[in-house]
Amino acid sequence: MRKNILYFMILCVMLSIHVCKAEEKVRVADLRVENLINPLGLETTCPRFSWKLYSHKRNLIQEAYRVIVASSRENLNVDNGDLWDSRRVNSNETILIPYQGKQLTSRQVCFWKVQVWTNYGEIVSVDEGSWTMGLLALSDWKAKWIGLESLEAEGEDRKSGFEPKDEDDLRLNSETRLNARYMRKEIDLNKNIKNAVLYISGLGLYEAYLNGDKIGDQVLAPTPTDYTKRVPYNTFNVTSLLNKGKNTIGIILGNGRFFSMRIPWFRTFGLPQLLSQLEITYDDGTKETFVSDESWKVTIDGPIGSNNEFDGEEYDARKEMSGWNISGFNDVNWHSVELVKAPEGKLYSQENLNIKIMETINPVSIVKLSEDKYIVDMGQNMVGWVKLKVRGHAGDKIKMRFAELLKEDGNLYTDNLRGAKATDTYILKGGEEETWELSFVYHGFRYIEVTGFRDEPQLDNFEGKVIYDEMETTGNFETSNSTINQIYKNSYWGIRGNYRGMPTDCPQRDERMGWLGDRATGSHGESFIFDNQKLYAKWLTDIEDSQRQNGTLPDVAPNYWKMYTDDVTWPAAYFIIADMLYRQYGNDRPIIKHYDSFKRFLAYIQSNYMKDYIVTKDTFGDWCMPPESPEMIHSQDLERKTSGELLSTAFYYRLTVLMQKFAHMSGHQEDVLFYVDLAENVKTAFNKKFYNNTKRNYSNNTVTANVLAIMDDIAPDTVKKDVFKHVVDKTENEFKGHVSTGLIGIQWLMRCLTEYGRADIAYKIATNRTYPSWGYMIEKGATTIWELWNGDTADPAMNSANHVMLLGDLIIWYYEYLAGIKNADDAIGFSKLEMHPLIIGDLNYVKASYNSVRGLIQSHWQRNDGKFSWYITIPANCSAKVILPDAEGKTVTESGTNIKSVTDFKNITIANGQVVLEIGSGSYVFEIE
Repeated sequence: MRKNILYFMILCVMLSIHVCKAEEKVRVADLRVENLINPLGLETTCPRFSWKLYSHKRNLIQEAYRVIVASSRENLNVDNGDLWDSRRVNSNETILIPYQGKQLTSRQVCFWKVQVWTNYGEIVSVDEGSWTMGLLALSDWKAKWIGLESLEAEGEDRKSGFEPKDEDDLRLNSETRLNARYMRKEIDLNKNIKNAVLYISGLGLYEAYLNGDKIGDQVLAPTPTDYTKRVPYNTFNVTSLLNKGKNTIGIILGNGRFFSMRIPWFRTFGLPQLLSQLEITYDDGTKETFVSDESWKVTIDGPIGSNNEFDGEEYDARKEMSGWNISGFNDVNWHSVELVKAPEGKLYSQENLNIKIMETINPVSIVKLSEDKYIVDMGQNMVGWVKLKVRGHAGDKIKMRFAELLKEDGNLYTDNLRGAKATDTYILKGGEEETWELSFVYHGFRYIEVTGFRDEPQLDNFEGKVIYDEMETTGNFETSNSTINQIYKNSYWGIRGNYRGMPTDCPQRDERMGWLGDRATGSHGESFIFDNQKLYAKWLTDIEDSQRQNGTLPDVAPNYWKMYTDDVTWPAAYFIIADMLYRQYGNDRPIIKHYDSFKRFLAYIQSNYMKDYIVTKDTFGDWCMPPESPEMIHSQDLERKTSGELLSTAFYYRLTVLMQKFAHMSGHQEDVLFYVDLAENVKTAFNKKFYNNTKRNYSNNTVTANVLAIMDDIAPDTVKKDVFKHVVDKTENEFKGHVSTGLIGIQWLMRCLTEYGRADIAYKIATNRTYPSWGYMIEKGATTIWELWNGDTADPAMNSANHVMLLGDLIIWYYEYLAGIKNADDAIGFSKLEMHPLIIGDLNYVKASYNSVRGLIQSHWQRNDGKFSWYITIPANCSAKVILPDAEGKTVTESGTNIKSVTDFKNITIANGQVVLEIGSGSYVFEIE
């Protein structure tokens, strides 16, 4: 502790020194177009610009900006905005400024910069950014969809390329299998190359090469969609990979979600196929285009055999084709490709970023179970794969089976994988040391069962590759409580482990679906840890793509399972996430884009399932609440189960309130009063049906029922405190200070307890190590978040060890309450904060930071021997209402000066023992003693 205090004091001194650098200039950086830095292939013809201001100056405010967009660097360098010059705009806005210039066209390259005027009288000109436009019209595409779909080839694909040697192999070979397709095309370039761009869509998944070099660092690309609605393509600048003379394009196609016949209840869309268009501009200004067409060659007899997301990948190194993706390779035995029917969906440029290898970890131990069986422990439940390093004889077969858990005897526990086999096979070519890693498959695992090594494997034979969507880690959070810290770490690993072009429920079993209900409130908390805005904006489009004509919304999106239960609580995530993207990131386009879809869904529910303003349909209830017996998945006790009608009606009310705002933002003023009236009628009906005036509680008095009534603002203000007493009584007495809610109630529980004066109960729930709690999962060895509170005792088939749905509002509570980093109610994108840290329990310090869309926010507080210290950083051009706790009657200083003498502060007041003041941007060190 002494070390922590010393570190904090040194940090404060250093920061105070920075604050005093009065001559430091404001700088502008992190230029973004549609939330991306220098993006390629944008399709929107009205892109939006964002930037961040950096300065240690206090109270810095942007007074005006000028955005300059040019068609060349030369024009930009002389401030010639031949595409758009906004001129000086008197505004302090820095995010999502819409383009208002000339019409943008396909392939156009655009350069831009921004000039900023501040209240310090400075004009700052930044380095330029750039972006390129995609192929905006279908007529821009000259390429043809190619594949291999003949009956002869299809029958050939049913063979694995592996000779069965054991019962597992025989069982695998009895099922539908499909080898990877290897495609190639040689081209001649007879001039010096100025620029080259590749547009590519490889379904289900692709790896692309030019002259033997892999294009890009993405994996499992493109990201998944409903291919009957939308088909994504990626854009790459490949100038550096081409040479004058002979060049070769090589593509490997994997199955992905496009071909999913292994799982009978999954939708499948067709056999793998490719669309590729390489456009080259030469030094002399001429252009040439090379497209996928009948001239390409293909083989299915390469080293990657069957590749299935759920079962694993098979690789036979003996079949490696040296030089297949460089010029001069003999492809005489390859097939000619076939022209195939294009997917039904609309071709579009993928704006969300691809999946990448984001981290590498090493195993912590290897245990020998038998003569040829070893268990490798990665030390962490992770999502991705293992890079294998091995030496042996040609034909040796290394088999790796993956699981999250072990049995008591040390063997893999695989019941919770259900139908997924999660097995990779590598056949050696022999000779020198060989390395291999997956191309088209991933696993959720901590443990690997390894067989087939000639010598005892060592730790350095394995390297874990952690994959998820490329995105910035925006948040850091640490406290003096080890349980909270481990829960946060488990959350971090679980959240990113379920980002794969869509937010999934789990990464390990035969499911891995984008369940809507799992991410309603969770997405908000996640947004503090990761810059997830592009992922969730894309997912909202997946949801609308899955909406049926009558207005009903799916339970999972993309709808690889056609599940439409006409629920309200699950589809509510569609609305809630759109609002999150606006509140956290300032992005209003998802609300405007999906407004009509939102409206159709509410109308559908009202027409089909609303009686006297009560929604009568519910499917899932308060999913996975702690049951009365540890062996059960779902409670059967009616006293524990919350009324489905109450859940659906409460959520419907919440959505009608959101729609009032959405209608106004979307320019549908005629709808505002409609939703005001509808909301009022639903609220009245809800209270009439579910409120017990005698007992002063709702329905059968579950915590979830009462919390929803309070936090959705359905309960009248006059009864909220009485209703809340029941929340406290149930939690403290019946559930002994533990959580009693499932997926629904946990979305509001921590905030409700805190807002209504019982943060001590919230803290107990957050730090419990006994069942049911997040800490109980840690006690049982969890390194991610379980699907069930009783994941160690319930039905194994339901026990995913990597789910995040039960986090609810916990991460929100960490950042907004413990750390005090909260978007003010009347602010968008953290332009104004409300900072009121929760000093609770045995916490001695909280250190948190969040890199918001406007800049870095920091909140580090510590208490020791009666002294409270709090270091705050507010981004330039932002402000904060700061509430100093337990400060009345004490000496309050900032950087050593009594706050009454600090001229930087506004509106200093004292209320309820707290000092409240308003501050602008900069760094501050408050002390109370």
